[in-house]
Amino acid sequence: MANTATTRPTADGQQRLALIERARHNVLQSRSEMASPWLSPPIERSWRRCLSMGLEPHRRVVFEEVGASGKRQIVERNQALLEAATPVIGSLSRAMLHSRYFALLTDAQGVVIDVNGPVDRHNAQASSIARVGVDLSEKAVGTTAIGTCLTEQEAVWLHRGEHFFEDNSVYSCAGAPIWGPDGNCVGMLDLTGINVQEQPALKHLVTQSARSIENAMTLSRPHKMLLRLNWPGRVLGDDNDGLIGVDGDGLVVAMNRPASEMLGLMPGIGQTHCDDVFAVPSQQLFDAASRQQSAFEAPLWSGLRLQVLAQTSKPATGRSRSCGTARHAVPLRDVETAMIRKAVEDARGNVMEAARTLGISRATVYRRLNRAKSGN
Repeated sequence: MANTATTRPTADGQQRLALIERARHNVLQSRSEMASPWLSPPIERSWRRCLSMGLEPHRRVVFEEVGASGKRQIVERNQALLEAATPVIGSLSRAMLHSRYFALLTDAQGVVIDVNGPVDRHNAQASSIARVGVDLSEKAVGTTAIGTCLTEQEAVWLHRGEHFFEDNSVYSCAGAPIWGPDGNCVGMLDLTGINVQEQPALKHLVTQSARSIENAMTLSRPHKMLLRLNWPGRVLGDDNDGLIGVDGDGLVVAMNRPASEMLGLMPGIGQTHCDDVFAVPSQQLFDAASRQQSAFEAPLWSGLRLQVLAQTSKPATGRSRSCGTARHAVPLRDVETAMIRKAVEDARGNVMEAARTLGISRATVYRRLNRAKSGN
């Protein structure tokens, strides 16, 4: 069980808490309309929304949950999100192993649909929020990472008194929204600790984890071909890749946010065809996928160029059905080989120049290329 004993603040921690208290006095007690310099704008906007709803900071907080039937409906409605999030949350739990933080997954309305991590069920402050079906939206429990990030639609970090209600000042939490393949926010991921040391680095962890969940949801959409995208010079094969799922007719059926940003498209708006984005015929992309061709640079109609790796879709079987990211991941050896081939091509066949560019020996270049030819 998690030990939720109060952590002694450091000198910097005490100063941070003092600044938060100063902000609370300025905004919540004096009701000043001036922006508070001690508070991040998303949190201040949340505080002011709570005040406009008639909420008062000293009011007792009741963590209400939906009924049994409502709980079942919420879980059933969010199966795709739950399946995509399960392996990701398992990994981030290892990153937080000794931090006394746990993970909450909510739907787009802020209702908890999954709990993972060291929750002390004997602690009322933990057990009251770490329950499937509990409503942790802004209108229900005021300013939290969950309500703020779902409203502001950006990652946030909140510590102690940055929560609107005084009852919630024991919590520290990081949250990030999760975007579905159609461009809509489908939920959020929250990392929460009780009376713990402040860990702003968790904002980065929760943001990266949310992106992994988004990619798994994108990959789970039925598609004939997957396009992995990144800018020239970047290494393909991680969660920063743009992902586009394409059906047999060349229509885009799924797209993650990095892909939409690289292509300058809004996901989920109308039907987009590959031929309207790439200045190469879609059949050329399908041919590259069927030949298992290594990554190549493709021109866009915008005049920009992207590195593209085209892959054919393989039917999911057994356990891999819920682990889309692993099912479509690019093997590290293939990524390295693609980089070496590209460097040799750019050097117009000059292996020594390619080796110098990559920072490896000429012998290594020959060895990797020969290994790729032999299939070993």
